[in-house]
Amino acid sequence: MRRMPPSLPTIISRLHLKHLRLLLALAEQGSLVKAAGQVHMTQPGATKALQDIEAALGGTLFTRNNRGLAPNALGQCVLRYAQLILTDVAHLREEMIGVLQGHGGRLSVGTIMGAVPFLTETVSRLIAKQPTLSVEIVEDTSAQLLRLLDEGRLDAAICRTSISKHPELYQALKIRDEQLAVVANTGHPLAHARRLAIGDLAPYRWVVYSANMPMRLLLEREFQLAGLPFPAQLIETTSAFATLSFLQRHPTMVALLSEDVARFCRQFGLTTVLPLALKSRSEPYWLVTRRDRPATPVAQLLLAEFAEPAPAGEMPQRVRRRA
Repeated sequence: MRRMPPSLPTIISRLHLKHLRLLLALAEQGSLVKAAGQVHMTQPGATKALQDIEAALGGTLFTRNNRGLAPNALGQCVLRYAQLILTDVAHLREEMIGVLQGHGGRLSVGTIMGAVPFLTETVSRLIAKQPTLSVEIVEDTSAQLLRLLDEGRLDAAICRTSISKHPELYQALKIRDEQLAVVANTGHPLAHARRLAIGDLAPYRWVVYSANMPMRLLLEREFQLAGLPFPAQLIETTSAFATLSFLQRHPTMVALLSEDVARFCRQFGLTTVLPLALKSRSEPYWLVTRRDRPATPVAQLLLAEFAEPAPAGEMPQRVRRRA
C-alpha cells in the first residue's frame, strides 16, 4: 500500500518558494552541484533542502542515472505545479506594480472561440487607454473557463454559465447576442449556391464542437427540426485554428462558427459563408465573474469598457446583468 502525502497544512508550513526554485533548477541541470550554483546555494545546503522538500511532500522526487538526477513520476507532477506557482508569483508582482503606480496591472480574461474577434476589439480599445496594461487571453470551452475562474486564474471570462451545475456562483453581464453562420472552403461545391437547407449539407463532413456544448446542441437541433439524423462522420474540436485548417485542406468540409469569426475569415479569403438560414437561436455572450469575489481593478476596467457605447462602425452592445 502506497503512503499518502502529508496533509495540506503540513505541506504549506514546510514548503518554501526557494524550494520550488531549487526543484526547477535540478530538473534543468540534472546535477545537484550545478543546481545549487544556479540558485546561489552551497551543495550541502542544496542537499539538505532537497531532503526537506521530499520529507515535506512525503516521497522521493528524483532518481539517479548515468546522466545525473532525473525527476520520477512524482517529481514531474511536483515540478509542473512548482512552475505554475512561481509563474503566479511573478504575475502577483506584476499586478502589485500596477496597483502601486496607480495604472497598468495585469488582466487575465478567458473567451470562447466565437467571441475572440469581439474581445480583441474591446481589449484593443482598453490598452489604447491603458498602455501599460498587460493582458493574457485564454481561449477555451465554457466549462474549462469557469474552472479557471473558480481557481482564480482568470479575472473574467466571456462564456456561458448555463453549462455549470452551480450558475448561482457567478455574476454575468450580457454583452452581445451571438449570431452563427455555416462556413466552408471557398472552393466548396455549394459555395456559389443562392439558398441552402440543412439537408443540402447533410452529406458533407462537419467540423463541430464536442457533444453537449451549446453550439453543438444548436446544430443537432437544426437537424432534428428538419427531421434528419445528425451526421455520424464528424471532426470534433474547440480550436478555431484546427477548424480553419481542416476547411483549407478539405474543400468539401463545413463548419458552424460565430458570425464574427466567419466575417473575419471571409475578410482574408480563408472561407466563405454558405447561404443557410438557421432556425435556432444561440445563447448570447456573457462576461462572467465570480459572485463571491470583488472584481480586480483591471477587471473593473474591462467591465466598464463593455458597458460603454461602441465606437462608430462597431456593433452596438446591449448590456444586461444576470442575477
